[in-house]
This record gives sequence, structure tokens and C-alpha cells, in this order.
Amino acid sequence: MTAGITPWTLSAKSASALAGQAAALERLLEDQPDADPTDVALSLVSTTVSARHRAVIVGSGRGELLTGLRALASGTPAPGVITGRATRAGRTVFVFPGQGSAWVRMAVELWDTAAAFTEHMRQCDEVFAEFLDWSLVGALRGQPGSPGLNRDDVVQALHFSVMVSLAAQWRALGVEPDAVIGHSQGEIAAAYVAGALTLRDAARVLCAQCDAVTHLAESGGVVSIPGPVEQVCELIKPWEGSITIAERNSPSSTTVTGTASAIDELFARCVREQLPATRIPVAYAAHCALVDELRESLRETLADVRPRHTDIIFISTVTGAATDPSVLNDDYWFANLRQPVLFEDAVRWAYRRGHHTFIECGPQQMLTADIEESLDDCGDDPTVIGTLRRNDGSMRRFLMSVAESHVRGTSPNWANVLNQRPG
Repeated sequence: MTAGITPWTLSAKSASALAGQAAALERLLEDQPDADPTDVALSLVSTTVSARHRAVIVGSGRGELLTGLRALASGTPAPGVITGRATRAGRTVFVFPGQGSAWVRMAVELWDTAAAFTEHMRQCDEVFAEFLDWSLVGALRGQPGSPGLNRDDVVQALHFSVMVSLAAQWRALGVEPDAVIGHSQGEIAAAYVAGALTLRDAARVLCAQCDAVTHLAESGGVVSIPGPVEQVCELIKPWEGSITIAERNSPSSTTVTGTASAIDELFARCVREQLPATRIPVAYAAHCALVDELRESLRETLADVRPRHTDIIFISTVTGAATDPSVLNDDYWFANLRQPVLFEDAVRWAYRRGHHTFIECGPQQMLTADIEESLDDCGDDPTVIGTLRRNDGSMRRFLMSVAESHVRGTSPNWANVLNQRPG
């Protein structure tokens, strides 16, 4: 197994039966000290019927895996042991965050252990080279001469490349998206993964947007307010015309944007009245009227973007519902910057149409809490899973997320998982 990390899968009709299975397997393996962990894993996936109660033990080497078995048998939580009950998983949505931070060596642990991720990052590096005068790979690895990660264009290009490469890794392991949702500029990654844009067109759109917003530098600001949109609308009434709703992320997460002076005043009021609010470190105001001046330049730059038909549903956060991929042209990518982000609406639209599994393809969890809250009234049916964690971009972390998807009902192709080799 890749990098010595092996998943052992078990399932049973009840929690007690699952614990009994783990105890029995542990006793069997104690008598077979030479049993290869990968052979055991292959045997388990080929002979085990996936019942409702499931567990995956992710470990490096025999000792770690046996420790996981003992913990499962005794009902004791332990690192590397993922348990759960498979639900009506429904169809799967890949979710792509928009604005995000980046850090040197973000997700690079996967380079030597995840072939699909590595290959896709290489493709991104080659394609973006047409539009950038610096190397994606060099910036990610922190090589001398690379641009700093304090630049929006650098962060967005790296973020896009890591996200679509993580999506490629999920697919290589047998988990395919039935639909995609992108938050703000995450829609570019979503459109590419869905097949609606070529990688070159996606890179062009992203670079064109990043170049365009440089003309808005220092023009505005962004504040996140943990409240429902109706409450936030009341709060910003004194600045009508200068501040507007930028993102509707969940029932208790709303973001506003506007002119720099108005945002300063709003934030000062929040501090003064002890209202919870967070200033987002963005020096321009997207998703509002300040973007209107960019319309013609963006349309001209992206006039020959040619969206393609795809069978994967593109759920727009511009409209909050599914959108025909044929409209993902220059006008759409202006609207993507100009219109408010209707993320909560898009998530709920997806769920109401049978998409019950949401996998966030990102280097850290940015949207899982918003998805969970948006579906709070849907019982325990929705499954919401991140991929990596900040400063933990290892194959072990990736497999823990794969294990989480499996125990909730969305299983990978375990043969593909076990046959992964370093790229």
C-alpha cells in the first residue's frame, strides 16, 4: 500500500457484531505473525459484505493496525479508527471553496504517494505556464525566486491546482462526482472538474479574474458576520448602497462587502457594540457593484472561452440551482465575480434532488461547517466530508477521509486504493 499506509475494512449488522469481528480478526492475526497487512486488506475487501455498521482502520504497519483492531473490539476511540453507520448516501457532490489561504508545501506530502494527484499538479503547472511568469510547483515548494504567498493571484492559482488535483485523486480511488458546487472562484475548479471547461480555459478564467481585480485594490473590504441574512440586512441598512450582501453561506454565516470607508464604519460599530464580526483580509470588494467597471475588460479577455456539454451537474452559486454548462461563458464569469454567492441555496438545492454526500476537495476544511448547518433540518442523512487538513496533507489524512466516506455509505474502489503506488 502507498507509503506503508494500509486500510482494513470491516462491517456487520450491528455495533456489537462489528466489535466481535474485530476481536476475532485480532486473535486470528496474533497466530499469524507473518501475515502481510496488504494481503489482509485485500482479503477483507474481497470477502466482506458491506453491511450497515462499518469500520476502517488506517495504519502504518502491523502493530498500528492490530492496535486499531483492539480499540475497535473494546469500543475505545483511537487514532486511525473510523466507525459509522452507512446511510442513504444518495448522489455525490464535489465542493470547491473559493477564497482561501495558502502555505508553503501545502499538500506536497501527496506528491510522492498519490499518483493521480501528482500527475494532475504537473498538468496544472504546464498549463498555467502560458499565463504566469512563475512556476506553480516552485511556489508550492517554496523554491528560491518564487513569488510570495501574500499575493492573491499566487494563492488562487495554487488553490485551484491543489483542489482539482485532490478531485483527481478521489476519482482515481473510485469516488466520482454526480454534481459539483464551487464557492465564488471555486466555481472555476468546479466547472473544470465537471468537464464544462478545459484546463486551459479554466486557467485563463482564473488568471483573467485575478488580473481584473487588481484594478479594485484598496477599493473595498469584506466582513464576515455570524448571523442569518435577514438579520445582517438590518445591520447594514445605514450603509445602503455602500455595503451589500456578498455571500450567503449558511443560516448563521453571512458575508458583506462594500467600499473601504463604509466597511471600516461597519466594523467599528460591530466592535463598539460587541457584535461578532470578522474582518476578511481582502483588499477589494467582489460580489458587489464595484465590480461593474470590470465587465467589458473581462468579456473581451474571455470572449473565446468555449464551455462544453457534461453529464456532471453544475450547481451554480450565482443562481443557487443547476445551470446548463453552455452558459459558462464570458458573461457568466463576470457574474461569478459580480453577483452574491448563494452557497446555502446551492447546497439545499442539491440535497432536495438526492445529492446527500458532499465532499470538500480542498487542502483544509473551509465549507464543511456551512454545509452541515445548511442541512441541519435534514436529520442524519447528509454526509459531509473534508479531504485534507491545514498542515496535514499526507496520504494517511487522505485515506482517513476516504474511510469516512465509506463508513457513511459512499465507498471507494478498494482495489484501486490498495493498488496505488507512488507517482
